[in-house]
Order: sequence, then C-alpha cells, then structure tokens
Amino acid sequence: MFRKILFSLTSVAIVVSIYLIFFIAPVPVDPMDAGGDPINFKIFYFHVPIAVTAYLAFAIVFVSSIMYLRTKRETWDTRAVAASEIGVILAVLTLITGSLWARSAWGEFWVTWDVRLNTSLVLFLIYLSYLMVRKSIDEPEKRARLSAVFGIVGFIGVPLSFLSIRLWNRATVHPVVVGPGGGGISGDTVIGTVLVNVIAFILLLVSLIILRMENEKLADEIASIKHLKNL
Repeated sequence: MFRKILFSLTSVAIVVSIYLIFFIAPVPVDPMDAGGDPINFKIFYFHVPIAVTAYLAFAIVFVSSIMYLRTKRETWDTRAVAASEIGVILAVLTLITGSLWARSAWGEFWVTWDVRLNTSLVLFLIYLSYLMVRKSIDEPEKRARLSAVFGIVGFIGVPLSFLSIRLWNRATVHPVVVGPGGGGISGDTVIGTVLVNVIAFILLLVSLIILRMENEKLADEIASIKHLKNL
C-alpha cells in the first residue's frame, strides 16, 4: 500500500511540476540580461531541484554508512549503494543542466575557474569512485565495511560544494540561490515551481531507492538459490 501511494504521488508531482515549468512559471531572469535565448533559462527549474536531490542522496549514503558500521546490518549497506547509484546519476544531470544553463547565461558550457562547477565535478568523481571501490572488492563484508568508510569520508564534498559560492565568492559567477543573500530565486511563482519540482525529485529519489533495494534483495535470493543448487 505504501509503495502504491508513494509511486502515485511521485507520478502526480512530476506531471504537475512539468506543467508548471512549461506553462505557468516565468523565465527566472530579465530577458534583457540573457546572453542566449531567454527560454533556455527554464532549465533552472530542473537544475536546482536535481542538485538538491543529489545532495540528499549523498546524505542518505552518509547516514546509511554510519548505521552500517554501528549495526552491521546488510540493509544499511544496500540502502547506501542504492542511494549512491541514483546520486551519481543526479550528479551527472546536475553537471549537464548546469552546463546548458551556463551556455545561455555566460556564453560557455564550462567556466573553468568557477568554484561551484569544479566542486560539483569533484563531488561526482568522489561517488563514482565509491561505486568503483565496491566493484573492486568481492568479499561482501569487507566491501560493505570499506564502502561505509568511503561513504562517510566522501560526504565532506557535499557541504564544500553547497557552500563553495559563499566560501569563495570571488571565484564564481553562480548566484546564491538558497539562504541569506540569495539572489537566484524571487517571485512567488518561481519559488512555488522550484519547491514543487524539489518535492517531485525527492519523491522520485525515494521511489528509486526502494525499487533498487528490492532488486538487490531479489538478486541475493537468486544467488542463494543458485548456490544451493550447486551444492
């Protein structure tokens, strides 16, 4: 029942957010300030929620890794790897949408000296490395233990990425979107659309984590059955 409700809410939230973005929400910049086609700036409504959801996915990896080391329960390790896989995909989408937005705003897909772009790339590489570490270790307990340590230490990249435009504000052209001094979000319609899209992506994240964990459980059961048959 919970799954059906969750998946239904996710579907509704995604449809509503897409409708708001393309038919209701305004272009979140002054068209006179746009370097490219102003309509391209609507990617903002995807870029920010995707980035926030990627941070949340990596936070789930962090918490799940701590809980695994405390409890040694395999469920926490499975949740960590599920969140990390989805987080890596979201991190890639963050880089892609950010580059497309940058092309319209700044005339370049990648401003090499921008600290937010570079810390976002580093964050993606950290969790890509996390997945590679998991693939390189065959023994399940050792893999889970080392991955948990990696997931805890690697999380430092999340606050560094999020706070980068405040810590090194002279090394970025990114606007401060969230928090004190935020200049990237203004207007009730813009804020409402962003919030709806954030909710939609968070619901999607939770749904995908649940599905990924169930697939992992089925894979383990199939492997156990095959092992028993070979005895």
